[in-house]
This record gives sequence, structure tokens and C-alpha cells, in this order.
Amino acid sequence: MAIETARGTIDVSKSNSINLLHSKAVGLAGVLFLAVTGAAPMSAMLGNVPFAAGYGIGKYTPAAFLMATIVLTVFSIGYAAMASRVSSVGGFYSFISQGLGREVGMSAGIGSLACYSLFEASLTGLFAFFGNLWLSQHFGINVPWIVLALAMIVVIAALAYRDVKVSARLLGIALILEVIMLVIFSLGVIFAHGGTNFSGDSLNVFKVFTPVAEQKVGTVAIPAGEAAVGIFMAFWSWVGFEMAPNYAEESRDPKRIIPQSLLISVIGLGLFYTFVSWCAVAAYPTEADMVAKAFSDGVNFFLTPVQNFVGGWGYQLMSLLILTSSFACGMAFHNTASRYLYSLAREGVLPQAIAETHDHHKSPHKASALQSVLAAVWVLLYGLAYGFDDPSGQAWLGVYTLFAVLGTGLLLVLQAVVSLAIYMWFKKNGGGSMLTTVIAPLVSLVVQLVLVYTLVANLATLGGTNGFATSIPYVGLAILVVGLIWGFVLKSANPKAYENIGHMVNEG
Repeated sequence: MAIETARGTIDVSKSNSINLLHSKAVGLAGVLFLAVTGAAPMSAMLGNVPFAAGYGIGKYTPAAFLMATIVLTVFSIGYAAMASRVSSVGGFYSFISQGLGREVGMSAGIGSLACYSLFEASLTGLFAFFGNLWLSQHFGINVPWIVLALAMIVVIAALAYRDVKVSARLLGIALILEVIMLVIFSLGVIFAHGGTNFSGDSLNVFKVFTPVAEQKVGTVAIPAGEAAVGIFMAFWSWVGFEMAPNYAEESRDPKRIIPQSLLISVIGLGLFYTFVSWCAVAAYPTEADMVAKAFSDGVNFFLTPVQNFVGGWGYQLMSLLILTSSFACGMAFHNTASRYLYSLAREGVLPQAIAETHDHHKSPHKASALQSVLAAVWVLLYGLAYGFDDPSGQAWLGVYTLFAVLGTGLLLVLQAVVSLAIYMWFKKNGGGSMLTTVIAPLVSLVVQLVLVYTLVANLATLGGTNGFATSIPYVGLAILVVGLIWGFVLKSANPKAYENIGHMVNEG
């Protein structure tokens, strides 16, 4: 039997009947690699900066990243305070269950699972698009994007089957290479002899609501931008850092390591993103040239300057690292989705067999296999609906962009709800300071709700106008409602499972 602890939680570390993950497998560096790789610096910069600059706020894109750094640091203050008190593989799901009740927690659990399952599928689209492009450029062959997407899922499944330390090492190597290449790019721009346009005004956070003006640059006609799009793309780039608490049971000192990793990752990513995006928008002789490139040829927004200022080898290396970045990012999201499946199954919400861990690796191998199936289903369903013959329209603009918009919308809702849950939990249990338990969570709640509105109000610009894009808000709402109903059903049909929802923690 698991042992009841204070605050109505259940300490699984003292139970012999529960399959536990590999305890004390990773330290601070390992958790940072697992979480920060989910934010995928290379993918975030090459995928999001051009969109923010060309369709949103032009030269003020770095200011949006700086503003996002400030806002997400505020969110992380309360989130880290909660993580220092509650150690659970359930992350958002557990925090919300304990702060706002099991039914809302159940909704969060299903929503979180959908988020990270979608994010893995999304990254296969990015990998498949750039993979198809790379193979075409270097070998003259056209490999269908669906083949590359499914191959990525299979390889991730094989790697995630093993010990979490394997994932941490591989993701750590990928992250280091990404950072080095982006630093080389930035230094190339800084030390370029002419042809750049650095401006301190680009870092002015009070101008992030200044949209791109309608204009024509050469033959490129650029419509008026939407400031909200630029801001949203900046916040989107952080998706992944919040995964750190999901590795609490596998870290050596979760009450210390998880809060540290949250704050280090959000601040570190923020300063790095601001710096690199500033160099990117400055890599063109005029703002008009920069906006035209971002709007008309976003795929090469970073690749053209790296070719000009670093050299052909830099172009080739960055072209290759976007593949390793998207793969590593997909693997990080796979690991988190697997742990949500494992957590839900361990608490009796899903079949208990899914919560079994590998005898040797102590990995959630059955949950991992199920997530691989889910990711493949997401990708195949989109392909069956819209086709398999267009890497740009289907893999890049479809699977990558639309799944990311749906997942990010869900995540923003969950971050708003978890902010409220943190406030309620500390109000009930005490501890912490006014800043960490009241001000930070409530400010974060308001900001996240504004971001959700930003997403919905600008969906046509962010996601397009096909059938799937227009249904995104309704799909997201349906997922959350299904989870909420599931919680109420469990309350009457399976009281034991209901009592476990989000309350199985590890105090060991």
C-alpha cells in the first residue's frame, strides 16, 4: 500500500506495489538538457523569428523576446515555489489537481497529454520538411515527407525505450551543438564588415505593439502586420521549459533541482533568444530588406546571412542542425507525453499496464510505446485528410504549424489554470512569500489569459484558413471538456481512482 502523507497526498516512494521510474538518475544538468531541448533553440529561432518579423513586428522582434523573458520569469517564480513543495511526474496535472480539485486536474491531465503528444507529431513535420529539402539539395532525391516523419517517430521510440540518462545525454549533445551554431551565426553578424543594421531601438519593450507597416520592397508586396502575432511567436518559442517538474521523480534532489532548472532555463533561454533574434534582424542592411526576406523567404532568413557572414560551411552545418534540433525537440516532448501517460495510468485513470516500467532501464516503456502510436496516428490522420505530396504545404504549414498552434493554445490555457492553482494551493497550505505565492501567480494568470485571446483573435494569420485551422479552438475546448467529464465520471464510477487523481507524489 502507498502511504498517505500530509496535505492529502500519497507518497509512492514508500510503496512496493507501484512501478517507479529510475530514481536519482539525473542531476541539474540532465534536467536542464531534458527541458531546454524541448524549447529547441535552433527550431525556435529558425522557425519563429521570421514569422514574428515578417508578419508581426519587424525589427521589434527582439523586444518581444525580452518582454516574454520578463513575463515567463514571473510565471516561473510561482511555478518553482510549487515544485519545491510537490514532487510528481504529473507536472501541471498534479499541481492543478491539488490546487483546484480533482475534476479540473483530470481536465488538465488530458489536456497536458494532448499538448505534448501533439508537439511530438508537430516536430515530425518540421523534421520531414527540412529533411526532404536537405536530401533533395545533396542527393537529388525526393523522399516523401510522411516517410521521414514516421522514421523520426520510430527512432525516438527506440531511444526513449531506454534509461532516461540516454535521453539526457543525447539531448544535451544536440542542445550544445545548437547553441554553438547560433553563437557562431551571431558573432558572424556582429563582426561582419558592412551590410548589417544594429539598433538599440529593437530592444525597446514599449514598442512591441508596433506592427509592420504595409509596404512594397522591390517585387515583394508586404501587407500590414499584426503586433499580436509577433508577441505570440516569441512566447511560443519557450514551449518546453515547463516540462522540468515531470522529471522530479528521476532527479537526484527534486526539491532543489527542479526549481533551479525552471528559473535557469527560462532566464537563460530568454537572454539567448533576445540576443540571437537581435542579431538576426540586424543581419540585413535595412529594416525593409529584413522584413521582405522574413515575409517572402522565411526558410532562408537565417541561412542566407550565415552563408554571407560565416561561409558555406556555416550554411551546411546550420542546415543539418535544424534536423537534429527538430528531432531532439520531438524526443523531449515524447518523453514528457510518456510521463503523463505513465502518471495517469499509475493513478488508475488509464489501464494500469501502461504504468509498468522496464525491469532494467526503469523507463516508462509501455507508455512510451503508446505515445509513439499516438504521434503516428496524429500525423497519418492529417496526411490522409490533406495529402502526402507537398512537404511545404502539408509537413511545414500543416503538421508542424497547425499542430503547434493547437498544442500551444492548450498549453497557454493550462499555464493560466496552473497559476491559479498555485495561488489556491499556497492559500490553503501556507508557506512561501507574497511574491512567490500571490503576486507572481496572479500576474501570470492574467498574462496567460491575454495570450490565449491573442491566439484565438489572430488564428487566421497564425494557422491559416483550412478546415483544421478554423476548428482549432473547438478541438482544444473539446479535449478539456472530455477531461473534465472524465473526472466527474470517475468520482461516481471509480472512487479509488478518483481519490488518486494528481495526488500521487514522491517524497523519497
